[in-house]
Amino acid sequence: MKKTAASKKSAAADRASTTEEAPATEEAPAVRKSAAAKKAATAKKTPAKKTPAKKAPAKKAAPLKRQAPAKKPAVVPKKAAAAVKGVAPAKTVAPKPPRGESRTALVRRARRINRELAEVYPYAHPELDFENPFQLVVATVLSAQTTDLRVNQTTPALFAKYPTPEDLAAAVPEEVEEILRPTGFFRAKTKSVIGLSKALTEDFGGEVPGRLEDLVKLPGVGRKTAFVVLGNAFGRPGITVDTHFQRLVRRWRWTEETDPDKIEAAVGALFPKSDWTDLSHHVIWHGRRICHARKPACGACPIAPLCPAYGEGETDPEKAKKLLKYEKGGFPGQRLKPPQAYLDAGGKPAPPLGAG
Repeated sequence: MKKTAASKKSAAADRASTTEEAPATEEAPAVRKSAAAKKAATAKKTPAKKTPAKKAPAKKAAPLKRQAPAKKPAVVPKKAAAAVKGVAPAKTVAPKPPRGESRTALVRRARRINRELAEVYPYAHPELDFENPFQLVVATVLSAQTTDLRVNQTTPALFAKYPTPEDLAAAVPEEVEEILRPTGFFRAKTKSVIGLSKALTEDFGGEVPGRLEDLVKLPGVGRKTAFVVLGNAFGRPGITVDTHFQRLVRRWRWTEETDPDKIEAAVGALFPKSDWTDLSHHVIWHGRRICHARKPACGACPIAPLCPAYGEGETDPEKAKKLLKYEKGGFPGQRLKPPQAYLDAGGKPAPPLGAG
């Protein structure tokens, strides 16, 4: 009986321990599941926290750093731009001569520019109307501070009334002033033309001298006027350094001089003497028609690839065409009676003073 009770007690103890451990073994998976759920929830929350705003800019900044070097080639495409003459970013289009351009390279470039201009203006001529040296010297004096066109519109009345140096020397100043009024500075110009007429009458027998040293002695006649007369009335080579000539040779870096006499010497040394007169015509014509002082028509310029100053003016070809003057823009020239070669090339004579 005692043994049975003891065995019963041990069996009961075994059952009790079994029943106490069973729940423990059942709770373990639940705990694990709950832990796993917590980890999963934490993992879900963590990506949201781990996508900080700091890393996003870092990814965006990287492409910016990569793109920065790509901009450099776009700034320096000189060869590509040089092939296209009408490109808007102008200053990269024409190759600039190096600052250390040799004397030989300068001479070659200057002469090539003159050859190009000779093809563009084969009909270039003095743009003052004249029939003899006397008319030319007077017209050249009157052209100071005005256009050749205005002079050409004014001189027909002057020469109709005073055809010779003797006639003009004896003229009444007030009457001459009235004729010359449209040219501006008419009082000073009246004094000059009457004075040079008297000098021609008294010192040279009424004839215009054909030497530089004699011409510059006449009132109102300087080297520029003298070379115009020598080159166009006597066929003696000379360089006419007017405002257009000065502007262009400096733009082309033929010289850095500013004094007209020094410009004349510097440019004259680049060309044979036989080229001087025509060179003057080519440069002056180009300055009046295309390479203007305020707004050059760079996009319509035939010598753009040779010009160090390309880009100072309008480079768009269509806009540049609207800036062209005289026959290049479809307008009349400056002479009322131009040479036949000019008319044959399509040039139009200027209208007389007072015409529409």
